[in-house]
Amino acid sequence: MARIVERGLRRSVGVPGLFATAYGNVGSSIYYALGLVALHALGLTPLVFMVAGCLFALTAKTYAEGASMFPEAGGSSSFARHAFNELASFFAGWALTLDYIITIAISAFFVPHYLGAFYAPLRHNPGDIIGGIAVVAVLAALNIRGLKESAKLNLVLAVVDLATQVLLVAVGAVLVLDPSLLVHQVHLGTAPSWSQVIFALSVAMVAYTGIETVSNMAEEARDPAKDVPKAVNLVLIAVLGVYAGISVVALSALPVTQDASGHYATALGTQYEADPVLGIVKSIGLTHALEQGLSYYVGILAATILFIATNAGLIGISRLSWSLAEHRQLPAAFSRLHPRYRTPAFTIVFYSVLACVLIIPGKTDFLGNLYSFGAMLSFTTAHVAVLALRVKDPDRERPYRAPMNVRWRGSLISLTPLIGAFGTFTAWLSVVALHVEARTVGIGWMVAGLAGYAIYRRRQGLDLTSPAKIERGRRPPDFVELGYRSALVPILGQDLDAHALTAAAKLVDAEATVDALYILPVPPQLSLEAGLEEEEAKGRSVLEAATIAGRARGVRVRTNLVRTRNPARTILDEARRLNVEVIYLSMVHAPRSERPLGPISAQLLAERPCRIVIETGRPFAAERARPEPAVPLAAAPWSS
Repeated sequence: MARIVERGLRRSVGVPGLFATAYGNVGSSIYYALGLVALHALGLTPLVFMVAGCLFALTAKTYAEGASMFPEAGGSSSFARHAFNELASFFAGWALTLDYIITIAISAFFVPHYLGAFYAPLRHNPGDIIGGIAVVAVLAALNIRGLKESAKLNLVLAVVDLATQVLLVAVGAVLVLDPSLLVHQVHLGTAPSWSQVIFALSVAMVAYTGIETVSNMAEEARDPAKDVPKAVNLVLIAVLGVYAGISVVALSALPVTQDASGHYATALGTQYEADPVLGIVKSIGLTHALEQGLSYYVGILAATILFIATNAGLIGISRLSWSLAEHRQLPAAFSRLHPRYRTPAFTIVFYSVLACVLIIPGKTDFLGNLYSFGAMLSFTTAHVAVLALRVKDPDRERPYRAPMNVRWRGSLISLTPLIGAFGTFTAWLSVVALHVEARTVGIGWMVAGLAGYAIYRRRQGLDLTSPAKIERGRRPPDFVELGYRSALVPILGQDLDAHALTAAAKLVDAEATVDALYILPVPPQLSLEAGLEEEEAKGRSVLEAATIAGRARGVRVRTNLVRTRNPARTILDEARRLNVEVIYLSMVHAPRSERPLGPISAQLLAERPCRIVIETGRPFAAERARPEPAVPLAAAPWSS
């Protein structure tokens, strides 16, 4: 017999994909953070971004070490679980949940502002509020139905976005850059005052939303130990360079001025607070035609990037909530899937409604301050957890280590998370001290969450700190593993009559072994480690049927169930790894989107690592009456 071989999670994302996803989330912040910070920092805006960027760099290094040790969804919540206990894990996860809600709200709210390049009423209330809520509602509906992320689209948009921002910096440097103006518009202590500088520093952390993406993507990286740190370094260089360049150009084009009453301000933080990049385009001295064309281009690009950032927030909070529910830190409703679409519908709706509630007041500075509250708590927890693991678990394999290491009491301690923890906790204190609304809502959020956690755990008969996890079904124990020989049979859908395996058996000789590969697509809203026990049970039934059918024909079968977000890439990787002679792909039981020839078939035929046989005919059950049914084939030649 053959045994079902679970080969673990399909890791298919390389450095470009990691960079594109992370930069798409972090880099999108430029479209709103610039105006929020300039409102308070005035002429010191570039310096404030750089100081905040240093905290971001320290935090990114901490996340790189943590994610390389624990390549799983959850970020700071996961680090705290391994370093401390479930209570600390929930504390970090609940603060991170607030960040994701704010990311959804603030990204969606700024989409209509940039579309205002085409229709001016979208740039102010109520147009921006209605538009922002509409963006969240549309994305929530699409995510419930199973909206897929496109790694290629993310990569293209990240490259186009980065190229556009570099182009703006280059053009601005030629047309408006004035170093002496940059120096003379700073009146430290007056414009800005010291309280404004501290205030701006706390707000500036909103510029680096999305760093948690590094952790979530680590579970899909081909080689987390090498790819994650490389991607982090690339994002650091790109983001810090862009913020430095654009803020300098922006203050040259829209300098700080003093009105008749002695009040200092820059149009970057007043007139263009809601669409600062469009403000730069309109103020760098382009001809009318070029300015109009570039405004439309930036409006479309920014709206698209922010739309994708909103979607990333929904996906991120779905994965985080699933992780918390899996560890029984949130009620089971947060890990329940829609009966038809198999997506976490309750989670998506619940947090989308909260995001819409935060959009309704239309206060961007409030959203930025509230993000800083949650982010600084989450980042501080991550730093402390990685430090604690250096002491408590020094022998754990660390594929990547944060730099600046010193020996202390027998432990190798990194100064990076130590300095980072001090910086992020100080920033959190400044948010609490200076932002009344953020303090009220943020502390209320944390208190309500911790109270709910305590009540839920007590009702479950659990204490607050002990680990607990939802039990999932076990794999059948009564199978014997055999080797591969020549054929790979991917199974898409519920092929309970083992049609694909039976048909493929006709193409191999008596000594061959057929590899039956059950593809279990994981929606992007879920972690790759999500339970999906019902789907796995169906997959095991299909594979067992394939095993029985193979035995009946005298063919040795090895079965494999693989989770993936990219079925075609998974099939290609398996074919190359096994060096098979033929891939037999039956579309009889495949999803409608793949029949007769869909995206999976197209990618296999485009790359064809071996002979490809694709069946597009009627179900086998309808052909049983024939004495020896001919299998309709579409064959692609061997790839040289």
